[in-house]
Amino acid sequence: MTAQIALLPGDRLHLQHGPIDCICRAWGAPGEVRAAYGQAAAAFPAMLPALCEELAALRRRVLAAAPPAGAVARAMHAACLPYADRFITPMAAVAGAVADHLLAALTAGRALDRAFVNDGGDIAFHLAPGESLRAGLVADLTAPALDGTFLLDAAHPARGLATSGRACRGQGGRSFSFGIADAVSVLAATAADADAAATIIGNAVDLPRHPAISRRPATAIDPDSDLGARPVTWSVGRLSAEEVAHALDGGERVADALIAAGRIHGAVLALRGAVRVRGAALPALEQS
Repeated sequence: MTAQIALLPGDRLHLQHGPIDCICRAWGAPGEVRAAYGQAAAAFPAMLPALCEELAALRRRVLAAAPPAGAVARAMHAACLPYADRFITPMAAVAGAVADHLLAALTAGRALDRAFVNDGGDIAFHLAPGESLRAGLVADLTAPALDGTFLLDAAHPARGLATSGRACRGQGGRSFSFGIADAVSVLAATAADADAAATIIGNAVDLPRHPAISRRPATAIDPDSDLGARPVTWSVGRLSAEEVAHALDGGERVADALIAAGRIHGAVLALRGAVRVRGAALPALEQS
């Protein structure tokens, strides 16, 4: 298994190695963009081997002691450490941390107007003063559609956008959740911070012991899951409007607490067509 690096139509850089699959895009003077892509391509092949060297530790519950050695692994650990009072492993922030690391390589020493690295929907982005980007919001992976658009502006401090939620095998995603949210999108200072927080908020959108909700041990679905035998959401049956609202209330409380603590800038929570937008500092969200 070797790293695959290719330039795609639309002047996009594609980086793929095992489970890591990133699309990068930069805007600026042509020479600056070429140099930026070369820097990202040079940094990319070593990332997966470095993570694999520490994979056993990264699949264990986050603890304050003995942080990992690798740069991406340390970022994963740091993003998840604020939630060490509950069960979370550094793998909850892997996609965001990879995006952050590649964006840093892409932009180092370069004069770029805008740039982003999208790792499976978790996005790290760079904006020069006065620049902006639009990022689409998909509220339900089982029925993909553009449900809204984030307007990301350089004046806003967020530089990371990540989405988590119920995404079992066969339902459009590659991760598991303890909760039932269709999607939770979070804006934070980094993509790794957004990734970890989206996981925590998504877990809190829940209706414990509800008969319409089916759960299975994570390792029964994926033997390599870092969640072990803990039950993750497999399917969600019919819910009343009141039950949807109650589940979203739980996630909303967690999102508001994280905003108040300064860990995230805002969040959008979606379940069965109902959407909650939290955070006065959230960049403008145009709902379709």
